Amino acid sequence: MLVAVSFFAFMDTVLKVLSTRYPALQVAALRGWVALPLVLLWIQWRHAWHTLLHIRWPLHLLRGVLAIAMLSLFTRGLQGLPLANAYTLFFIAPLLITLLSSRVLGERVPRAHWWAVAGGMLGVLVALRPGMDGFVSWAGLAVLSSAACYAISAVVGRVSIRTDSSESLMLWIMVMVAVGGSMLAAPQWVAVRSQDAWLLAVLAVAGFGGQLAITEAFRHGQASAVAPFEYTALAWGLGLDWLIWKTTPDQLTLLGGAIIMTSGLYVVRHEKAQVVPNPLRSEISE
Repeated sequence: MLVAVSFFAFMDTVLKVLSTRYPALQVAALRGWVALPLVLLWIQWRHAWHTLLHIRWPLHLLRGVLAIAMLSLFTRGLQGLPLANAYTLFFIAPLLITLLSSRVLGERVPRAHWWAVAGGMLGVLVALRPGMDGFVSWAGLAVLSSAACYAISAVVGRVSIRTDSSESLMLWIMVMVAVGGSMLAAPQWVAVRSQDAWLLAVLAVAGFGGQLAITEAFRHGQASAVAPFEYTALAWGLGLDWLIWKTTPDQLTLLGGAIIMTSGLYVVRHEKAQVVPNPLRSEISE
């Protein structure tokens, strides 16, 4: 998840730049098209073509719809918000994943996780300052809606990965984003400029790397335990905002982010404390 967050931070930076030049739906579609060649090469390298059709299609279709909505809404949010502020709003996603993993997946969520969720929500409220412009703006609402789509998609992905291959999850979501996004964006499609080719190349590599890493993260880890690592995105947002746009968030945003990250680290510490060494596994490893 740490690797995925770093890739997605660079991807989101490119999305923010592209959002000033193309409609949000078109940016989502471009995200799918540029990633497809890398996904196909990866499938060929793994010789996994035989796994692509033996899947649960309704779950993949749902993930495709959610992915288009998530990318479009987040791109729309980036048009009006710095990365750090958008990430702080997006931090509601781990809370939603924790709630959904308990209700939908049947995962036992420890009491310590719920305390951390409460702390994280407090941090979000501090950063948002309910009633002020950052909370009620269309950009803010778009990011919050994007976070909801992401949380549902993460849980659906967790269900799908029990029977379907990582390759199928990677391929079909990109196909659906590319084709579905293009169809929806067609009425307002803007010709892609040749000088943006390098941005699309970065988008392809960052998006592919992030999707691969996050798929494996949710394959090997409990959803409610993996999700808090998303909080490291705030550090990336702060750094990239300052480096590229020379902007920094205000003190309340930083305070809210600190509270959220502390809550996430508490979950990580609790998970580590619950791990009991397996002597047999150690012997096998040796």
